[in-house]
Amino acid sequence: MDRQTFEADLKRDGYEIATNITAGAKVNPEHSHPFDVRAMVLDGALTLTSEGKTTTYRAGETFTMAKGCLHSESYGPEGAVTLFGRKM
Repeated sequence: MDRQTFEADLKRDGYEIATNITAGAKVNPEHSHPFDVRAMVLDGALTLTSEGKTTTYRAGETFTMAKGCLHSESYGPEGAVTLFGRKM
């Protein structure tokens, strides 16, 4: 899926859209969000760990996360740019 299609789908489904830029290595310890998430990595890589499963997402890949899902996030030295939608 390309960025334009992904963004159009977010808008159609009522998601608030933003871009997150993480420059360099970073770890966000386990937490949750009070909203549903749909995201697409635009550049770099983002690794999510939830329920004992670790998955790395790279440019062009998408993921979803339900409100309240406990997870941790990590970024390598290249960081990442992520387009994401959130919906309460």
